[in-house]
Amino acid sequence: MPERAYIAIGSNLGDRRAYLEAGLGEVAALPSTHLVAVSCAYETRPLGPIDQPDFLNAVFAIETSLAPDPLLAALLAAEKKHQRQRRIHWGPRTLDLDLLLYGKRVVESADLTLPHPHMHERSFVLVPLCEIAPRLSHPVTGRPFAAYLAALNCREAKATGPLALPAIP
Repeated sequence: MPERAYIAIGSNLGDRRAYLEAGLGEVAALPSTHLVAVSCAYETRPLGPIDQPDFLNAVFAIETSLAPDPLLAALLAAEKKHQRQRRIHWGPRTLDLDLLLYGKRVVESADLTLPHPHMHERSFVLVPLCEIAPRLSHPVTGRPFAAYLAALNCREAKATGPLALPAIP
């Protein structure tokens, strides 16, 4: 039975919008997966200790029959296809795909933690997430993500407009 999953997508190298749109297309083309909602893209400052370009970030929702681990593997393969390199923690990247939520599942393994352990602390995730799912709550705490967002200073998130959606057969 399909589950709804939420995925954060970001880029701060090259043609950022093109990378986001390509990443959406990669995920939308996965077997037994349908794109349900896509937020606007938001320009945000990067986290981390090194100087790097600003990010474009968005969040999208899918309905999928893929289990969490195969879905994560597909996300990592899409990043790699688009030359994502993992040399510097919180470093610049062409494409970043983070599995935030998979239904209400709680997973803690060596490869995957659900819900994403830092999603409720990051305005660049919460702003677009609350845009497409304003009533969604954290599966562990039960607290609405909108309440987490209200507690953050999210002045830096600037909407840059909608992403081009992939053609869905």
